[in-house]
Amino acid sequence: MTAAERDAFLSERGVLMRIATVREDGSPLVTPIWFLYEESAIWFTPRAQSEWFACLRRDPRVALCIDEEAAPYRKVVIEGVAELVHDLGADDVWRDRYRRIARRYVDDEGAESYIQNTIDQERGLYCVPLTGSKFRTWRMPVRGESPTGIWARRYYAPGTRYARES
Repeated sequence: MTAAERDAFLSERGVLMRIATVREDGSPLVTPIWFLYEESAIWFTPRAQSEWFACLRRDPRVALCIDEEAAPYRKVVIEGVAELVHDLGADDVWRDRYRRIARRYVDDEGAESYIQNTIDQERGLYCVPLTGSKFRTWRMPVRGESPTGIWARRYYAPGTRYARES
């Protein structure tokens, strides 16, 4: 995807993200969560009691997978370091950002209801900036594009049809 296509996709409503963190024993933990793409960063909010918040506190390395189930099967995969922007107890400082996160997934009334119903559940606010992170994007070709034109040449084994056509 181009940078513009990537940014548009990351800003679409309803697309979930899966965050992979590292448990204390070194095993992976993958959790589907809501997110927001603003200021060239991915923003998210673990609750104080969540296992993945404890993982982030101990080891901020993450892998993020943001994708869609329908064609053209766009995906963005990011490997980076999650930055704790606001720790527990500072929720009031960044609650408007959390409203914007919630509004990506439910209507305004539902978002406000969700926030009010969980206001006593402290959260941290993290971001993963694209700058400094390793990221890849991918999608299937769309109408009018060559099927060989969007993938890196390394995907085509020597001597195969697409290797000859690209």
